[in-house]
Amino acid sequence: MIGVLIFPDFQLLDAAGPISVFEIAARYARKAPALRLLAVEAGPVRSSSGAEMLARDLKSANAITTLIVAGGEGVARAARCPVTRAFVQRLARRGVRIASVCSGAYVLAEAGLLDGRRATTHWGRTRDFVARYPKVRFEPDQIYTRDGDVWTSAGITAGIDLALAMVAEDHGDAVAQDTARQLVLYHRRSGGQSQFSSLLELKTPDGRFGQLLAWAREHLDEPLTVEDLAERAGMSARHFARAFAAETGSTPSKAIERLRIEVARERVQSSSEAIERVAETTGFRDPERMRRAFIRAFGQPPQSLRRAARSA
Repeated sequence: MIGVLIFPDFQLLDAAGPISVFEIAARYARKAPALRLLAVEAGPVRSSSGAEMLARDLKSANAITTLIVAGGEGVARAARCPVTRAFVQRLARRGVRIASVCSGAYVLAEAGLLDGRRATTHWGRTRDFVARYPKVRFEPDQIYTRDGDVWTSAGITAGIDLALAMVAEDHGDAVAQDTARQLVLYHRRSGGQSQFSSLLELKTPDGRFGQLLAWAREHLDEPLTVEDLAERAGMSARHFARAFAAETGSTPSKAIERLRIEVARERVQSSSEAIERVAETTGFRDPERMRRAFIRAFGQPPQSLRRAARSA
């Protein structure tokens, strides 16, 4: 049975997203959905949106084998609640698989479950989380992490990716893929993927250079020098470089490298394509050049990211 722990001012989608995943997966696995919404006190629990969900109290958690802890605006109070902490610790001692969505990681951290473990949370909480919990092996740029029976995920919709990974573990990849299609998801993201898109990280991704960068992303095997980009933009190289930096907050060369890293990372993690081939077709040319770029960006070489994605 899967339990979802909520509290006053929780984020509605943190709970509803995984619940929907497990409900649909149960259909494909030809099993009755086994879901239970839990709270410190039984009854309606108000989310930060004002919508309410009806929960049972913690005494009804005896049959729980997986616990998902939601996040949201009320997570600080929930993390400080001794009843909540004791409940999570008790389930951990029982060997229950425990996960958090978004800032729900604070509850797990306060309960001591993340000490010495890999974990992540929403990017906006990174600085505060790292300062509060220095014993956690924090990974700020992950969709979700798994360290033993403890899972954590990034903001809101990443909880859906985490739930799909659990479905794959419990029922197999076929059921997980069918579930993803039913949810009209483009694909099931691996935990090692970045929380960000390089295009979205620019100050104005949809500004006048948006189409140029989208084109560049599809032509990374070409040199894509400042002169090449300027010519396509119909500008002199000098004027283009100044205008691009002023609008996007990045130099053209840095923006192209970020695009190369993003696409290369996706292919390294989601395929068995040779590292040398990935380097060639994403414009790095030299695998060693790509390795150095990965270490600068992620602190790990491509092979390590591939192994982590496969283990997740």
